[in-house]
Amino acid sequence: MSGFVPPHVDLPGWRHVYSGKVRDLYEPEDGPDDVVLVVASDRISAYDHVLATEIPDKGRVLTQLSLWWFEQLGGIPNHVIAADAAGGVPAAVEGRAMICRKLIMYPIECIARGYLTGSGLIEYRASRTVCSLPLPEGLVDGSRLHPALFTPSAKAEVGEHDENITYDAVVMTVGDDAAAELRTLTLDIYARAEAIARERGIILADTKVEFGLDPATGRITLGDEVLTPDSSRFWDAALYAPGQAQSSFDKQFVRDWLTSDATGWDRSSEPPALPDDVVERTRARYVEAYERLTGRAFA
Repeated sequence: MSGFVPPHVDLPGWRHVYSGKVRDLYEPEDGPDDVVLVVASDRISAYDHVLATEIPDKGRVLTQLSLWWFEQLGGIPNHVIAADAAGGVPAAVEGRAMICRKLIMYPIECIARGYLTGSGLIEYRASRTVCSLPLPEGLVDGSRLHPALFTPSAKAEVGEHDENITYDAVVMTVGDDAAAELRTLTLDIYARAEAIARERGIILADTKVEFGLDPATGRITLGDEVLTPDSSRFWDAALYAPGQAQSSFDKQFVRDWLTSDATGWDRSSEPPALPDDVVERTRARYVEAYERLTGRAFA
């Protein structure tokens, strides 16, 4: 990650303990030690840099969309305890924060791929595999994978790239039973979410979810965010066409601008400030994803 140090909000009664690329974590100064306050900021990252320019309302979109998806995924345990002031969320961050159970997180990024793109496409072009899983000849950027693949990765240090690993490596890391449950839960979440998104004219190409063990129940529990534009590839179904880059609901405007000839940016240096039009278009894309998926107006 870049040398930019992200700011955080001081919250009375809560002690700041960690800042990631987007989220800040707090623990209660006086209270139970098994909960954590997760606050989604408006920060945005690209190419392993946290940008100094923020995207207004991005953190609220990520939080509200995650909460909506947690509701849709009934039957799958998740870490949310409360998400409003009545439940103890500080007023200063209400709408962008959740009080959550502390989980013992698995060091695995659980990824489901329903379409061939991104790093999976790069590997496929080199070896006709994705995470060492063999695939047929003739696939192109955007080809549908049926059934969807479980393609895990090992969590890297902040600022480093996660490393794709095999299922056998997951077994070696967490054991047979946990590995099997992580794979089943990940593919179940993808299948359910893919069907819901498709009804709304959106293709869920792939998604990353994270799980931990809840010490209180002994159950594998869904944590972090879920099915947001930061953790998933959402494509506009009306514009979908295999063999080319797809129209996506994420920070593609930011990536495209940073790597354009207009910036002359060297990726080893701090990224330049984003122009207003890139900020506005990126915000609009996040909000559109929320509204199309949920059917709710973003207030």
